[in-house]
Amino acid sequence: SCFRAGPHNHSMAPRVAYFHDPEAGNFYYGPSHPLKPHRTQLTHQLILGYELHQKMMCFKPRRATPHEMTKFHTEEYIEFLREISPDNMQQQNMVARMKEHNVGAVGQYDCPVFDGIFPYCQLYTGGSLDGAARLIDGTADIAINWSGGLHHGKRNEASGFCYTNDIVLAIIELLKFYPRVLYVDIDIHHGDGVEEAFFLTDRVMTVSFHKYDGAFFPQTGALADIGEGK
Repeated sequence: SCFRAGPHNHSMAPRVAYFHDPEAGNFYYGPSHPLKPHRTQLTHQLILGYELHQKMMCFKPRRATPHEMTKFHTEEYIEFLREISPDNMQQQNMVARMKEHNVGAVGQYDCPVFDGIFPYCQLYTGGSLDGAARLIDGTADIAINWSGGLHHGKRNEASGFCYTNDIVLAIIELLKFYPRVLYVDIDIHHGDGVEEAFFLTDRVMTVSFHKYDGAFFPQTGALADIGEGK
């Protein structure tokens, strides 16, 4: 995720807050899964190699709390993410909850159950919330969290490799200070989770540049989709 406050005094270099936790690269979706959190560590090494860290304020993000996550997600869903693990996923009560929240076995679901699933959510969500806080208190003009950006997460279920939607939660915080927020998504997949969260408000404009043919995941994001209400 990359957030930018505005307006900005262009006579001065923007103050960039960069959030990175080395533990982000230790989480593993499974051998056949295309999402590799380890790539964030590779990106961090490039940043160090090019000495870009010397031009930024570098922070280790805190862990987002369950209470913070329920500002968008349901309490039941967050509790499920806290409880589920590879050790208990075969239990009868968990099987039904996994189906409800669109989470399943490694190699069978886009959103698999893996060791440390909730700490992983806390890590990347905390980075985006910390970034939003830096913009709000005026200590940064740009906030970067390469571990975040999980834009498919829904209020009560996981989707498209995404569990908690750190972008929605960060925007909710920004709306406490800014009257409107522009969200620009350049992933090849439509940012459906963010659009859905703010579909009925005129305070958030979502602009998504993605592939769309009616069949490509997540099969949303047609040109005619412009929101409802105000």
